[in-house]
Amino acid sequence: MATLLISHPSFLEHDTGPYHPERPDRLRAILSVLEDPAFDGLVRLAAPAASMEEMTRVHPRDYVEAILGIRPGPGEYVQVDGDTVMSQGSAEAVRRAAGAVVAGVEAVMEGKVRTAFAAVRPPGHHAAPSIPGGFCLINNVAVGARHAQAKYGVERVAILDFDVHHGQGTQAVVEPDPTLFYGSTHQYPLYPGTGSARETGTDNNVVNVPLRAGSGSAEFRAAWSERILPLLDDFAPELVIVSAGFDAHRADPLAQLEVETEDFVWLTEELLAIADRHAQGRLVSVLEGGYDLNALAESAATHVQSLMRAGEGG
Repeated sequence: MATLLISHPSFLEHDTGPYHPERPDRLRAILSVLEDPAFDGLVRLAAPAASMEEMTRVHPRDYVEAILGIRPGPGEYVQVDGDTVMSQGSAEAVRRAAGAVVAGVEAVMEGKVRTAFAAVRPPGHHAAPSIPGGFCLINNVAVGARHAQAKYGVERVAILDFDVHHGQGTQAVVEPDPTLFYGSTHQYPLYPGTGSARETGTDNNVVNVPLRAGSGSAEFRAAWSERILPLLDDFAPELVIVSAGFDAHRADPLAQLEVETEDFVWLTEELLAIADRHAQGRLVSVLEGGYDLNALAESAATHVQSLMRAGEGG
């Protein structure tokens, strides 16, 4: 069964201005490497725009309307917060980034594909229900999780986040709801300053493993294999969603976790194995961070190759 790649030209029109690390070239680098003949087996889909109903399962309506109402003129920018910028093309990209995850969820839930990768901008895991930040405006993975529950009656959705920054926005959605699970490794101390191991949710449905700067492959793999994966297995998710940020890579300029490309491959395969056991292989991966273009392209490519191999086996 095939793997679905979901993206859209509007993601390149989300202009964050000169010198901003979350820039269109990030997505260009990924899409370029995915044009290699090795990826000819991917099913490709242009991301639809998420509906207001889909986005307001996570965010209040007035928040969504306010974000989508920010439409600067050509060449102009609006600073939503200290790190988060919107341009003329951003509102469309925001809607389609969330819509990409909705489309990925629908494809795996309806058995059209086994796995999906949403190559999107802007990222989403720092967006809390009423607070943007950290380059994020709408929480794409949370929108996808709620869509799975609302449309398909999925009882248990797990969101796994290996971005180097803690996804405090996703955690805010998950922690009061035992039908959701959130597991994260992240560098600490580092933006946003959340993600203590003491933050466990209302039903031990949140698992944070903060890692010090300089931690490498051994610490990263141990955090997942000893702490997060056993609890994820116990949770027995019916759908696995991945916040796939590749900024824990040793080459990344914004952090210092010293993770190797091979570690992302290892973790992807571990998550796919859990999806096989509990979720009929259903896994939707969503791009978050990653700011060294070469490391990002290489890591995303090997991640997608792992998804494709899993699809071939199903």
